[in-house]
Amino acid sequence: MNLEGKTALITGGSRGLGREMAVAFAEAGVSAITLTAAAASDEDKPLIDAELQETKALVEKQGSKAHCVVADVVSETDCAQSVSETIDKFGSLHILVNNAGKAGRYVHHGDGSLNLWDVNPKGFRDVIDTNVLGPFLMMHAAGKFISKEGWGRIINISKRTDSMHRKAITPYGPSKAALDAATIAWAEWLYDTGITVNTLSPGGAVDTKFGTGKIEGRGLDPKVIKKPSVWLASPASDGITGCRYVAERWDESLTPDEAAEGCREPVIFTTPERKTPLEKAWKESGKI
Repeated sequence: MNLEGKTALITGGSRGLGREMAVAFAEAGVSAITLTAAAASDEDKPLIDAELQETKALVEKQGSKAHCVVADVVSETDCAQSVSETIDKFGSLHILVNNAGKAGRYVHHGDGSLNLWDVNPKGFRDVIDTNVLGPFLMMHAAGKFISKEGWGRIINISKRTDSMHRKAITPYGPSKAALDAATIAWAEWLYDTGITVNTLSPGGAVDTKFGTGKIEGRGLDPKVIKKPSVWLASPASDGITGCRYVAERWDESLTPDEAAEGCREPVIFTTPERKTPLEKAWKESGKI
């Protein structure tokens, strides 16, 4: 659970889950963190700038270095810039957390009664681009630098499996199902490189601005993500890849390894007929 000497990049790091992970990484001794965020269509840039600076101050209070980049993960140029600035400032990159995302409000704008054929395709596309294309563009930009270290982590932030396919006009659930599939594919591709790829879900709706644009006092405390994200980012999770974890199941009474295993659940896809090195990904918690 120690991140000393490691450099991390967290997308969507200005608030909510991203902020909590940044603080948790700093508390675990991470050397440096780059935080990225971008203003959505219902936000303005000064707000994002202010939130990034607030998170930066919290990280630096713990003794870690921090750097902020206003960058949109749907932009290949922005992704490359956030990675290049990380390398220029800190000299290395070990951990990538794909946390930036868009929720259903960008499709239905609060009107959940719309028919599927009445929604704006642009909003639908924005959600898919941010939640599926964004993590790929970040991995594409960061991968060659992480691979140079011979050790690395890619953590994709997802959602509850049983809500991925609920009745809804938003592509948010399906977009996260696609990201879960990407996690498995990337994990197998990078197997034996020292880079692991795993999925982490908070376990339900979180009390942040994400869903509706404001904090409503309902849902999980975003701090629920802290311990599992540090475990996944640390050498404690060496060799664990292609797996899916649910943060709210973390049991403080257990050792970190036991608590992490208690958070693990089988991935959402059937076991492949072909031979795969990711056998653990399909097994029930507690079964190696």
